[in-house]
Amino acid sequence: MHPGLVDERFLLMIRQLFSFVIFSGLTVSSVFSEEGWPQWRGPDRTGSVTSETAWPEKLGGDHLTEIWKTSLDEGYSAPVSADGRVYTVATKGEQSEVVRAFDLETGTQLWEASWEGAMKVPFFANKNGSWVRSTPTVTDGAIYVGGMRDVLVKLDSATGREIWRVDFTEREGTEIPSFGHVCSPLVEGGAVYLQAGLAVTKLNAETGETIWRSMEDERAMFGSAFSSPMLVQVAGTRQLLVQARMSLAGLDPETGKELWSTPVKAFRGMNILTPTVVGGNQIFTASYGGGSFLFTIEKEGEGKFSVKQTWNSEKLEGYMGSPVVVGDHVYLHGRDKKLHCIELATGKAAWSTEEVFGEYWSMMNKGDRILALDQKGELFLFRADPGEFQLVDRKVVSTGDPTWAHVGLDGNRVLIRSLKGLKVMQWQ
Repeated sequence: MHPGLVDERFLLMIRQLFSFVIFSGLTVSSVFSEEGWPQWRGPDRTGSVTSETAWPEKLGGDHLTEIWKTSLDEGYSAPVSADGRVYTVATKGEQSEVVRAFDLETGTQLWEASWEGAMKVPFFANKNGSWVRSTPTVTDGAIYVGGMRDVLVKLDSATGREIWRVDFTEREGTEIPSFGHVCSPLVEGGAVYLQAGLAVTKLNAETGETIWRSMEDERAMFGSAFSSPMLVQVAGTRQLLVQARMSLAGLDPETGKELWSTPVKAFRGMNILTPTVVGGNQIFTASYGGGSFLFTIEKEGEGKFSVKQTWNSEKLEGYMGSPVVVGDHVYLHGRDKKLHCIELATGKAAWSTEEVFGEYWSMMNKGDRILALDQKGELFLFRADPGEFQLVDRKVVSTGDPTWAHVGLDGNRVLIRSLKGLKVMQWQ
């Protein structure tokens, strides 16, 4: 065992307990501290930043500077960070998957772990390569990594030592998903939730044993998921919010029982982004081929819920970028490669940009300011203003190396994973 691991885990446990007490009343459950970027879309998986660290007024000049960078094997998995370390996952030589840990301040590599696990994806998805896609989660002294061939590996986050591994194709007798494993694991309360093995599943975080499976769909092409689950409060009830390829659903986290579900129209099941809870009992999502949707969930009795489509704006299609919500508007990068500001009450666009951007944006916000990373390697800083697209600044951070992975933030450190590298920048 690493000499400082016991003390480190104890301090982390205290910080996480404190964080849970402070934030347990929010719509989204979170046991992570404010600093760090420990999982998909940040501490509460919404892209919303609550840290006290100030954001810069500009991105140019000395406002945002590079601290270090390193070359990596290819990957779309977003970087995560905790306790002064940043972690990456990549596909090496079309044969194996590699997890690396770096010192956040210096860029020094601390450890490396790997296993055989590469595969080729079909169709149009192969135009940009068959690289690992799932973003890991780091918590309680461990990191949980989803591999393309439908595996989940738990490693010691300080040393890289493998603790356990689950191969869902062997355990459940299912086929490897046609597009590979994509869902990012959610870890909370001693359990791991993810869409794997062509179902939604809950595992014991200590042992990797299966607790329950739900929403089983054994079609390798359409049974696998692109989206990632969230633990949320909806209609006054804690539930696991799941977006599958064809539907949106709320599950009982303890039993896996389906509390409610509704179809979500999408071309070839391209429900990709992470849905967003608004107003306590409404959920926003958007799909490729279906448009934007707002659903209202109502509790009708003990364990009984109704779901209705409040509106559907068919022309405001989503794609891969998950939105952020500020006030009563949602900011969505659409299939048309434009940014849209959508009024939640009506589903109408308050505005859409004239400029056409790249194929993908990842976004985070702090209050009314939004930071976005375009897949073409450019950062944007703008204000959430329903009146107009109010661009504050923009800065190229990667040239010739696309940035498909979600941008991360640890204090004043901006984490940028390009296809072949990792860059850590600092803002003043």
